[in-house]
Amino acid sequence: MFRLLIFGGTTEGRELAAYCAENGICADVSVATDYGASLLPDGISVLCGRLDAGQMTELLRSGYSAVIDATHPYAVEATENIRCACADTGTEYLRLIRSSSFSSGKTVQDMDELISVLNKTKGAVLSTLGSKSLPALTAVRDFSERLWVRILPGDEVLSQCCQLGYEVTKVIQEKGPFSVEQNVGHLLKSGAGIMLTKESGVTGGYPEKAEAARICGAELITLARPVESGYCFDDIIRIIEREREK
Repeated sequence: MFRLLIFGGTTEGRELAAYCAENGICADVSVATDYGASLLPDGISVLCGRLDAGQMTELLRSGYSAVIDATHPYAVEATENIRCACADTGTEYLRLIRSSSFSSGKTVQDMDELISVLNKTKGAVLSTLGSKSLPALTAVRDFSERLWVRILPGDEVLSQCCQLGYEVTKVIQEKGPFSVEQNVGHLLKSGAGIMLTKESGVTGGYPEKAEAARICGAELITLARPVESGYCFDDIIRIIEREREK
Protein backbone atom coordinates (compact mmCIF):
# COMPACT_ATOMS: atom_id res chain seq x y z
CA MET A 1 0.00 0.00 0.00
CA PHE A 2 1.24 3.48 -0.88
CA ARG A 3 1.87 5.31 2.40
CA LEU A 4 3.40 8.74 3.04
CA LEU A 5 5.05 10.33 6.04
CA ILE A 6 4.97 14.12 6.05
CA PHE A 7 7.20 16.09 8.41
CA GLY A 8 6.20 19.64 9.23
CA GLY A 9 3.68 21.87 10.94
CA THR A 10 4.20 24.47 8.22
CA THR A 11 1.56 25.93 5.92
CA GLU A 12 2.90 23.78 3.08
CA GLY A 13 2.75 20.69 5.27
CA ARG A 14 -0.88 21.40 6.17
CA GLU A 15 -1.81 21.99 2.53
CA LEU A 16 -0.18 18.70 1.55
CA ALA A 17 -1.96 16.90 4.39
CA ALA A 18 -5.28 18.37 3.22
CA TYR A 19 -4.57 17.22 -0.35
CA CYS A 20 -3.89 13.68 0.88
CA ALA A 21 -7.06 13.64 2.99
CA GLU A 22 -9.19 14.90 0.10
CA ASN A 23 -7.74 12.42 -2.40
CA GLY A 24 -7.68 9.27 -0.29
CA ILE A 25 -3.89 9.11 0.04
CA CYS A 26 -2.74 7.27 3.16
CA ALA A 27 -0.52 9.74 5.04
CA ASP A 28 0.81 10.29 8.54
CA VAL A 29 1.91 13.79 9.55
CA SER A 30 4.63 14.34 12.16
CA VAL A 31 4.57 17.70 13.96
CA ALA A 32 6.56 18.97 16.91
CA THR A 33 3.82 20.67 18.94
CA ASP A 34 0.18 20.32 19.97
CA TYR A 35 -0.48 23.67 18.30
CA GLY A 36 0.82 22.34 15.00
CA ALA A 37 -1.33 19.24 15.40
CA SER A 38 -4.44 21.33 16.06
CA LEU A 39 -4.15 23.00 12.65
CA LEU A 40 -4.16 19.78 10.62
CA PRO A 41 -7.26 18.62 8.71
CA ASP A 42 -9.49 15.73 9.71
CA GLY A 43 -8.80 12.37 8.11
CA ILE A 44 -5.06 12.47 8.72
CA SER A 45 -3.09 10.43 11.24
CA VAL A 46 -1.09 12.85 13.41
CA LEU A 47 2.15 12.02 15.22
CA CYS A 48 2.91 14.74 17.78
CA GLY A 49 6.26 15.33 19.47
CA ARG A 50 9.84 16.26 18.59
CA LEU A 51 11.91 13.38 17.21
CA ASP A 52 15.66 12.95 17.00
CA ALA A 53 17.38 11.11 14.14
CA GLY A 54 17.23 7.75 15.94
CA GLN A 55 13.51 8.07 16.65
CA MET A 56 12.87 9.08 13.04
CA THR A 57 14.74 5.99 11.84
CA GLU A 58 12.62 3.73 14.05
CA LEU A 59 9.46 5.39 12.78
CA LEU A 60 10.47 4.88 9.14
CA ARG A 61 11.08 1.19 9.76
CA SER A 62 7.32 0.78 10.22
CA GLY A 63 7.09 1.11 6.44
CA TYR A 64 6.57 4.21 4.28
CA SER A 65 6.67 4.57 0.50
CA ALA A 66 8.20 8.05 0.75
CA VAL A 67 8.93 10.87 3.17
CA ILE A 68 7.99 14.48 2.44
CA ASP A 69 10.12 16.98 4.35
CA ALA A 70 7.87 20.03 4.68
CA THR A 71 9.61 21.44 7.74
CA HIS A 72 10.38 25.15 8.07
CA PRO A 73 13.10 26.51 5.72
CA TYR A 74 15.22 27.42 8.76
CA ALA A 75 14.80 24.06 10.53
CA VAL A 76 18.20 22.90 9.28
CA GLU A 77 18.77 20.33 12.05
CA ALA A 78 15.37 18.71 11.52
CA THR A 79 15.96 18.43 7.77
CA GLU A 80 19.38 16.85 8.33
CA ASN A 81 17.89 14.30 10.76
CA ILE A 82 15.13 13.42 8.29
CA ARG A 83 17.67 12.98 5.49
CA CYS A 84 19.80 10.69 7.66
CA ALA A 85 16.81 8.59 8.73
CA CYS A 86 15.75 8.17 5.09
CA ALA A 87 19.29 7.18 4.08
CA ASP A 88 19.52 4.65 6.93
CA THR A 89 16.22 3.00 5.97
CA GLY A 90 16.40 3.36 2.19
CA THR A 91 13.23 5.47 2.15
CA GLU A 92 12.63 7.94 -0.69
CA TYR A 93 13.21 11.50 0.53
CA LEU A 94 11.47 14.50 -1.05
CA ARG A 95 12.07 18.06 0.12
CA LEU A 96 9.14 20.47 -0.28
CA ILE A 97 10.62 23.93 -0.87
CA ARG A 98 8.73 27.05 0.17
CA SER A 99 8.39 29.65 -2.55
CA SER A 100 10.62 32.63 -1.88
CA SER A 101 9.61 36.28 -1.97
CA PHE A 102 11.37 39.51 -2.75
CA SER A 103 13.44 40.71 0.20
CA SER A 104 13.10 44.33 1.27
CA GLY A 105 15.66 46.38 3.15
CA LYS A 106 18.90 44.78 4.28
CA THR A 107 19.63 41.04 4.05
CA VAL A 108 22.15 39.21 6.25
CA GLN A 109 23.42 35.68 5.63
CA ASP A 110 23.59 34.33 9.17
CA MET A 111 23.16 35.17 12.86
CA ASP A 112 26.78 36.28 13.26
CA GLU A 113 26.36 38.90 10.55
CA LEU A 114 23.02 39.95 12.04
CA ILE A 115 24.56 40.48 15.48
CA SER A 116 27.42 42.46 13.94
CA VAL A 117 24.98 44.73 12.09
CA LEU A 118 22.79 45.29 15.15
CA ASN A 119 25.77 46.15 17.33
CA LYS A 120 26.46 49.10 15.03
CA THR A 121 22.96 50.49 15.58
CA LYS A 122 21.07 52.18 18.41
CA GLY A 123 17.49 52.14 19.60
CA ALA A 124 14.74 49.56 19.97
CA VAL A 125 14.61 46.42 17.82
CA LEU A 126 11.59 44.15 17.23
CA SER A 127 12.51 40.54 16.50
CA THR A 128 10.04 38.26 14.74
CA LEU A 129 12.66 35.52 14.32
CA GLY A 130 11.00 33.20 16.83
CA SER A 131 12.07 31.55 20.06
CA LYS A 132 15.00 29.58 18.60
CA SER A 133 16.86 32.86 18.03
CA LEU A 134 16.55 34.00 21.66
CA PRO A 135 19.93 32.66 22.91
CA ALA A 136 21.88 34.07 19.94
CA LEU A 137 20.28 37.52 20.23
CA THR A 138 21.63 37.97 23.75
CA ALA A 139 24.91 38.87 22.01
CA VAL A 140 23.30 42.12 20.87
CA ARG A 141 24.68 45.08 22.81
CA ASP A 142 22.25 46.10 25.61
CA PHE A 143 19.80 43.45 24.40
CA SER A 144 17.64 43.51 27.54
CA GLU A 145 17.02 47.22 27.02
CA ARG A 146 16.80 47.30 23.23
CA LEU A 147 15.17 44.05 22.14
CA TRP A 148 11.47 43.33 21.85
CA VAL A 149 10.70 39.73 20.83
CA ARG A 150 7.52 38.31 19.29
CA ILE A 151 7.05 34.63 20.06
CA LEU A 152 4.27 32.06 20.35
CA PRO A 153 2.33 31.94 23.63
CA GLY A 154 3.58 29.46 26.23
CA ASP A 155 4.87 29.42 29.78
CA GLU A 156 7.97 27.44 28.81
CA VAL A 157 9.22 29.93 26.24
CA LEU A 158 8.37 32.87 28.51
CA SER A 159 10.43 31.23 31.25
CA GLN A 160 13.30 30.88 28.76
CA CYS A 161 13.08 34.61 28.01
CA CYS A 162 13.37 35.40 31.72
CA GLN A 163 16.30 33.04 32.22
CA LEU A 164 18.17 34.61 29.30
CA GLY A 165 17.65 38.12 30.67
CA TYR A 166 14.91 39.50 28.41
CA GLU A 167 12.50 42.04 29.86
CA VAL A 168 9.11 40.38 30.29
CA THR A 169 7.34 43.62 29.38
CA LYS A 170 9.11 43.49 26.00
CA VAL A 171 7.93 39.99 25.11
CA ILE A 172 4.94 39.83 22.74
CA GLN A 173 3.30 36.42 22.91
CA GLU A 174 0.78 36.05 20.09
CA LYS A 175 -0.09 33.53 17.39
CA GLY A 176 0.05 34.45 13.72
CA PRO A 177 -0.58 34.88 10.91
CA PHE A 178 -0.25 38.63 11.42
CA SER A 179 -1.85 41.27 9.24
CA VAL A 180 -0.15 44.48 8.18
CA GLU A 181 -2.17 46.29 10.85
CA GLN A 182 -1.06 43.90 13.58
CA ASN A 183 2.58 44.23 12.56
CA VAL A 184 2.20 48.02 12.58
CA GLY A 185 0.68 47.79 16.05
CA HIS A 186 3.64 45.77 17.34
CA LEU A 187 6.13 48.19 15.82
CA LEU A 188 4.35 51.14 17.41
CA LYS A 189 4.08 49.37 20.76
CA SER A 190 7.80 48.62 20.81
CA GLY A 191 8.88 51.93 19.32
CA ALA A 192 11.32 49.90 17.25
CA GLY A 193 13.22 51.49 14.41
CA ILE A 194 14.41 48.06 13.24
CA MET A 195 12.36 44.93 12.54
CA LEU A 196 14.04 41.52 12.25
CA THR A 197 12.50 38.80 10.11
CA LYS A 198 13.31 35.66 8.19
CA GLU A 199 12.96 35.20 4.44
CA SER A 200 9.73 33.35 5.17
CA GLY A 201 7.88 33.93 1.91
CA VAL A 202 4.24 34.77 1.39
CA THR A 203 2.99 31.91 3.59
CA GLY A 204 5.24 33.09 6.41
CA GLY A 205 3.82 36.62 6.34
CA TYR A 206 6.86 38.34 4.86
CA PRO A 207 4.95 40.84 2.68
CA GLU A 208 2.87 41.98 5.67
CA LYS A 209 5.98 42.62 7.74
CA ALA A 210 7.72 44.46 4.91
CA GLU A 211 4.69 46.70 4.38
CA ALA A 212 4.36 47.41 8.11
CA ALA A 213 8.03 48.39 8.29
CA ARG A 214 7.53 50.74 5.33
CA ILE A 215 4.48 52.36 6.92
CA CYS A 216 6.28 52.87 10.23
CA GLY A 217 9.54 54.00 8.66
CA ALA A 218 11.39 51.11 10.31
CA GLU A 219 14.39 49.35 8.77
CA LEU A 220 13.67 45.74 7.83
CA ILE A 221 16.58 43.33 8.29
CA THR A 222 16.04 39.90 6.76
CA LEU A 223 17.89 36.74 7.78
CA ALA A 224 18.50 34.91 4.49
CA ARG A 225 17.12 31.44 3.97
CA PRO A 226 19.61 28.54 3.96
CA VAL A 227 20.41 27.44 0.42
CA GLU A 228 18.84 24.07 -0.42
CA SER A 229 17.34 22.09 -3.29
CA GLY A 230 13.98 20.40 -3.56
CA TYR A 231 10.56 20.55 -5.19
CA CYS A 232 7.74 23.07 -5.24
CA PHE A 233 4.28 22.05 -4.03
CA ASP A 234 2.90 21.25 -7.50
CA ASP A 235 5.94 19.10 -8.33
CA ILE A 236 5.52 17.16 -5.08
CA ILE A 237 1.88 16.45 -5.98
CA ARG A 238 2.89 15.19 -9.43
CA ILE A 239 5.53 12.89 -7.92
CA ILE A 240 3.06 11.51 -5.35
CA GLU A 241 0.42 10.82 -7.98
CA ARG A 242 2.95 9.13 -10.24
CA GLU A 243 4.30 6.94 -7.45
CA ARG A 244 0.90 5.84 -6.12
CA GLU A 245 -0.09 4.64 -9.61
CA LYS A 246 2.83 2.23 -9.83
